[in-house]
Amino acid sequence: MLKPTKILVPTDFSEYSDRALGQALDIARHYRAKVYVLHVLREELYRFEELGNIADAWQRMEESRLATARENLQKQLDKFPQVKEVEVIADIGRGLHYEAILKEAEQRAIDLIVIASLGQSGIAKYLIGSVARNVLKWAKCPVLLTK
Repeated sequence: MLKPTKILVPTDFSEYSDRALGQALDIARHYRAKVYVLHVLREELYRFEELGNIADAWQRMEESRLATARENLQKQLDKFPQVKEVEVIADIGRGLHYEAILKEAEQRAIDLIVIASLGQSGIAKYLIGSVARNVLKWAKCPVLLTK
């Protein structure tokens, strides 16, 4: 029987991610598990040195993206009173979404990933999202897909 001690919840701040986080927090409360909430920022394809004169502006924009992501993580966590009863660690990753999620799961020895089947792109109500599909396919631990 699965008794998770470390639960990873990837989030894109959508209502679907809220549902996944709520379920993860309920599971964590029951099993006294830690919850790791991860938001992934897409990594840009070039380095600052290659940008020449716009490097400073680009750096400020990246810092703004990171600050906004941190604020949004806190706002999302503030929606759930269960956060006070569970140890929650919020983090921001970079790169391809599913790769960053899988890397985080491996590095933290996660034993359950709770992920929304759809995200902000919401391709269609009845199709599983590409990030969730890749996490489900490649994860080394159990994955709980939520609606």
